[in-house]
Amino acid sequence: MPLRIRLSRGGAKKRPFYRIVVADSRSPRDGRFMERLGTYNPMVGQDHPDRVTLNEDRIRHWLDHGATPSDRCARFFAAAGMMTLPPRPEQTKKPQPKAKAQERLKEAAEKAQAAATAEAEAPAAADTEAPPAG
Repeated sequence: MPLRIRLSRGGAKKRPFYRIVVADSRSPRDGRFMERLGTYNPMVGQDHPDRVTLNEDRIRHWLDHGATPSDRCARFFAAAGMMTLPPRPEQTKKPQPKAKAQERLKEAAEKAQAAATAEAEAPAAADTEAPPAG
């Protein structure tokens, strides 16, 4: 049975409150769980002590028994010093512009580079051709 340590949402509309639970990965988000391991209240300030509460003994127990934390829970555990933060996968192509826009950006960069090299060469040529004052 694949175990996950994840967030289960509670609270009212626009006032979220989450429980940190260990559950079967196939069960619904707010459905059946095995044990409650802590809470997360995003409505309070970042430095408030009740923002994240963790039962560290039980979390270590479940991690030792093969439960994998969700990304958000792994961040909480890393902040508490219980584990190291796993590396995040590389970004996908989604945030990049489309192909034609990328071509236009590349052409604009090439034109700007050509203009910069032309400007650099122009003062050097003017210095060599200038007649001596006298």
